[in-house]
Amino acid sequence: MSPITDFDSLRRAMGENSEQPEGPARNARAEHLLLEAEKLNIPLAVIEALGHQLKVYNYSSEKGKMFVPFARLLRMWDERPEDFDEYETHALHWVFKWMSAGMLGQPHIPLASIEKWLGEMEHRYRLAGHSERAVRSAEFSVAAHVGDMPRAERAYAAWLAADRDTMADCHACELHGQGWWQAHNGRDEEALELWRPVLEGEFTCAHEPHTALASSLLPLLRLGRADEARAHHLRGFRLVRPMESMRGAYADHVEFCTLSGNEARALELLAERPAYFTDEGHPRSKLDFLSVVTLLMDRLTELGLGAGRVPGPAGRTWTAAELAPHARAQALALAARFDERNGTEYVSERARARMARRPLVDRLPLGVRPSGASPIRVPERPVPPGAGASAEPGTESSGDVALPALLVEARRMSDTLQPHAVEAWAAVARAAEEAEAAGGDAVLEPRDRAEIADHEAMALGPGATGLFERTAELYTEAGDPGEALAARARAAYVHALAGRVDEALAAVAGPHEEILALYAAGGTGLRQTASVLMARARILTRRVHAAGEDLEDAVLEEAVTAVRAVLALVEGRTGEDVRLAARAAEAQAMLGELAGHAGDVETAADLSARAAGAFVAAGLPWFAVEYEARLAQLAHHLGDVDGAERALRAALEHGGPYLEPVGRAQLHLQLAEVTGGLGRVAEAADHALEAAHWADEAGEGPTLGAWARHQLGGFLLRRGRWAEAAEVLESVLPDVTAGTHGEGAVVQALWWLGDCLGELGEHRTAAERRLQAAEIARHWPEQQDHATLAHLAASSLEQAGLTDEAERAYARAGELWRTVGDAPGLVRSLRARAWLTLRGEADPDGARALMADAVEECEAAVDAAPDGETRARLTAELGHTHRQFADLLVRMEDGGAADDDGEALFEEAVAALDQAIAAFASLGPDTLRDRCRAELAAAWLEADLGRPADAAARARAVLTAHGEAPEEDEAARSLRGEAERLLNTVTEEKREPVEN
Repeated sequence: MSPITDFDSLRRAMGENSEQPEGPARNARAEHLLLEAEKLNIPLAVIEALGHQLKVYNYSSEKGKMFVPFARLLRMWDERPEDFDEYETHALHWVFKWMSAGMLGQPHIPLASIEKWLGEMEHRYRLAGHSERAVRSAEFSVAAHVGDMPRAERAYAAWLAADRDTMADCHACELHGQGWWQAHNGRDEEALELWRPVLEGEFTCAHEPHTALASSLLPLLRLGRADEARAHHLRGFRLVRPMESMRGAYADHVEFCTLSGNEARALELLAERPAYFTDEGHPRSKLDFLSVVTLLMDRLTELGLGAGRVPGPAGRTWTAAELAPHARAQALALAARFDERNGTEYVSERARARMARRPLVDRLPLGVRPSGASPIRVPERPVPPGAGASAEPGTESSGDVALPALLVEARRMSDTLQPHAVEAWAAVARAAEEAEAAGGDAVLEPRDRAEIADHEAMALGPGATGLFERTAELYTEAGDPGEALAARARAAYVHALAGRVDEALAAVAGPHEEILALYAAGGTGLRQTASVLMARARILTRRVHAAGEDLEDAVLEEAVTAVRAVLALVEGRTGEDVRLAARAAEAQAMLGELAGHAGDVETAADLSARAAGAFVAAGLPWFAVEYEARLAQLAHHLGDVDGAERALRAALEHGGPYLEPVGRAQLHLQLAEVTGGLGRVAEAADHALEAAHWADEAGEGPTLGAWARHQLGGFLLRRGRWAEAAEVLESVLPDVTAGTHGEGAVVQALWWLGDCLGELGEHRTAAERRLQAAEIARHWPEQQDHATLAHLAASSLEQAGLTDEAERAYARAGELWRTVGDAPGLVRSLRARAWLTLRGEADPDGARALMADAVEECEAAVDAAPDGETRARLTAELGHTHRQFADLLVRMEDGGAADDDGEALFEEAVAALDQAIAAFASLGPDTLRDRCRAELAAAWLEADLGRPADAAARARAVLTAHGEAPEEDEAARSLRGEAERLLNTVTEEKREPVEN
């Protein structure tokens, strides 16, 4: 902490303190600086220190401390107004508005005092000659707060009607307040239109667009504009997060998460701000916060998560069910204090209404990574439509009465291959067990028991061999030898699923021979025979897979023959039998798969498409999904991007509600890659967002979900949505690992994040991320990325004002550019170092030497260029380097940094510009504008050197060069305009009268 020895050091200290983060530490420093100011015995120093104290209190959680320093300032003004300079006079009147708002937020201040203060403000503004706009705005705030709607409407109209002057709030704050009133009265569209200039960045201030973004969240959800709401949350929360004073806006974001199916994120937000539960400096924002906490805790309890641990006031652990009544009681007690002060029940009514709000959407994916620290787990998804009553929990335990109906439904579902047939048969089994346990007679026939066992085995997968054998026995007992053989064939296929292909082939051989004989003798049906043949074909196809690169033609041919046997059996004979239609479709798909193994990709794609179409035609679209996904891969391999996209979209459509979350995530991720590759970045971002959401649903957040978020961040970056992209990329960094996703993905995420942070003006953090990425890339055999990242990090360090670190980083980047043979990169690093040297160390000779090195390196690269295209690119770079050399020389003269004669520097700069002009001219019309800009720069220098004729000649050359340019060519119009101004300037100088 630098000592305060005079007024200047005090002002520097206050400026430095203003840049510190909001909070008690900054407030304490302001209090200390006031004590130091008092020691200087300079009235204005005390006035400025009090003003600084007021400002930091206002932008903190200790707003209640503002009144004492303001009362002192006002007393000083009344006693000696001449001690206030123009700025402090303005500031004193400005903070009258802070006092009005501050009093409203403190329930211990009587309403009569606030009204008296409002009158005092009006009186003093009138004496100072200010408009009543700020006064009417303050009156509106008072009326709206107490619920006096007629007065609020009158004050609102008077506020808008009064002239804007220097005391009016900034445009951003005014528009936020006006939009808030419209939204408060149910006019969401009007509110968003009023907020639009703030949301789009046309008007900004210390708290905007922060609060407008927060206030817009629920109106957007109510209007169904969910994508905008998501974007505003990601962008707005990033702005609000570091600002302690914005508890009310923070509460808006918690509320948005609660009402959009993001309760887990809402809890994470609470965990980030434990002090918000107890900070007393601003009761009004505490009421907002506690109301939203109550809303969230009630919602969690409603979801059955009341016993889950949640963040809460320090000193004990909390569950949602415990925190809900605690927060409600505190919030309503605060509201009652306000109402007692105001003489109404309005504040309590508003608080209760907020606590009772209902979700506006079931779930709005946000794209950011769940932290994993929350106790919240997404409730089970509802059973998809069409699953049947037997799949619903609780409906199967109705004993003898329900069992016949359950049997009928389960058989219908299995006969028509419905997705939840297995669950339906499980419901039959449970109902039968309950009926038998109740003492009833045997309620199931052997056939029923066989089908129950069959479907139970299907659900077991690789562990089902024994159960399928038991199923075969039950079918035999039921008098159905064909189904018994089919069950034995399924048991054989289970061996193949477990990797025991030889055992599977041995096991299926007997059922295969027996079913053919039985079918020939009329002892079984087409369906059972097709089932056995398909099991054998599947096993042989598995053997093809297992062979890998050692696949023999005979093995492939045997599999093809087995699949064709299935087709020969069922094609043309399926009729209305869905099972047989499915066998035919699957056989087509298997032939396609085998064609792919043989290297015939086109046939594989054609057969996969046929199979998918056959499943859809049979009324089994959910079976088409697997083959449409495969078709997408084959189409991509063939370069048919449109075909790949069609197949992926069809898979999503046909999967419908039956598609598992992980499958849905994979399809959306593939569509994101396809549409992103086609340049449809907005659509790609939507698919990546969906992929991340469904990956989380599937429990694949750290793996598949991380990759989806990684891609989402990149797409948002390409759309120029920097804040959203940064939020997504920062959230995914813990999950994107070299072991799971590869070092390239880690570097790319850091690289993208650095780009976002740079666009957001967070240059120091951008440098850190870029340096992290560079450190990883340092070990790669190819060093181009390392060099690029080092250069970008240097640029971020420079923009962050870290001159020494930037110079070292540029020097390192230059070494890397030289290593990889990238002359343009080397030249740019030398130019950057030259400018840094001039600005940072004020070393003109060193700066000139570095720029000369850049010219030399570029000239050498031009001479060594291997082809015309490279030579042209390097020649353009040489032109820019000469141009920058000229600019550097002029800057040296302007700043007085050089010992050289100013005229000599200008002459040298003109010579450098002529070299730039020559370089650009050699490249023809492609660099015409660069040449003209250099020509104009030289012309201005010629004029400064007292050579108006030469300057005019250069200006005319620019006019001639752009004489044919169309009017809509803005760049050409600008160059012409500058040339004309220069001509007018030198012409006027020539016409100056000469004294006799």
